[in-house]
Amino acid sequence: MIKIKIQSFYSISYFLIAASLGILLRLFPVTNVDATYKYIVHTHSHIALLGWVYIALTTLIFHLFIQKEARKKYSYIFWATQITILGMLLSFPITGYALYSIIFSTLFLICTYWFYAFFRKHTTCVKNTFSYKFINTSLLFLVISSIGPWALGIIMNTLGNTSHLYKNAIYFYLHFQYNGWFIFCLLGLFIFLLEKHEISINKKAFSVFYKLMIVSCCFTLFLSFLWIKPSIFIYILAFLGAVFQLIALLKFQHIINSIKADLSKKTTPFIYQVLQFIYILFIFKIVLQAITSIPCFAELISQIIDFVIGYLHLTFLGIASLSLFVFLKEFGLLKLSKFWLRIYLTGFILSEILLFYKGFCIWQQISIIDNYYEILVLVSALIPIGVLGICIQNSISIFSTRQELR
Repeated sequence: MIKIKIQSFYSISYFLIAASLGILLRLFPVTNVDATYKYIVHTHSHIALLGWVYIALTTLIFHLFIQKEARKKYSYIFWATQITILGMLLSFPITGYALYSIIFSTLFLICTYWFYAFFRKHTTCVKNTFSYKFINTSLLFLVISSIGPWALGIIMNTLGNTSHLYKNAIYFYLHFQYNGWFIFCLLGLFIFLLEKHEISINKKAFSVFYKLMIVSCCFTLFLSFLWIKPSIFIYILAFLGAVFQLIALLKFQHIINSIKADLSKKTTPFIYQVLQFIYILFIFKIVLQAITSIPCFAELISQIIDFVIGYLHLTFLGIASLSLFVFLKEFGLLKLSKFWLRIYLTGFILSEILLFYKGFCIWQQISIIDNYYEILVLVSALIPIGVLGICIQNSISIFSTRQELR
């Protein structure tokens, strides 16, 4: 059985690879790069989502919610998943979407189904708790998201990759990854953290919040389809999704107000500050989604790729990655240095400002600052530097001892 801390180290290593590939992508407008841009984008996104976030989340689920007697069985799932990720890492930069990368991507989907079945069979979760409800729902959304990749093959063989359905299948997948699998699992882990610290929660309020989040996740899917200027019915569904999500946010704010005093006492000041920052990003994310439900803004954002990348990075680098750092630390799987996390945060915040700044300049048809791309490379480089520091810190801790966390 692989050590649980080594599993978490694998996930952070994938994050370092994904972040480094992100810098490589930033270098394309600056200098000649001997690689195919589209292929590196595919590699970057797959290793980020499926290497870092997926492995980190499943490691936390395995550590916190799986019966001890079933843990040896998990090794088969874990190593099968690693083979698929490494296969994608090696094949995507060379071929892009082609035979081998598609095979490994497909096998990865099968591994996710295997993990969900394993979780359902061997979980220690009490099924009426909200931590279980959110995590189980997140895994359901993970399975639902896989409809997108399965549909891509059919669409490419029938309508081609220029079809609107091709992009919509990708957006379907990304929506249920980011807004379903990521957000629901992180919320489930947050609730479990509250339970661990014996912080009482308003069950009625959480029940309403849980239902609102499910409805809003399903309806906000239609925000991803507004770029094709669909029928008014789709606009209405997208708008309803944004409204439900705003109501869910208000309900969550009420919950946060009732627990923040206890939470600040039970966590360190630094972790509490990071959690506060994550919550601000969560609010910003929901507000941005609400704005995109307005037709003129939906069309604008679909035309400016910097806004799209800024939003995706806000969710991935901000909400998801910062939350994973906190949970891995709080549940004993990661050492988290304030110094290296601050380096990471500086890179994240500055790169987000630059991305949205460029999007705003394109929108208003004004010139961007000189050496914009060089500056973007430099500030973005702080992200992998921060992750590298965390990797080195934890490699020393993990590989200098044989102690196994059980």
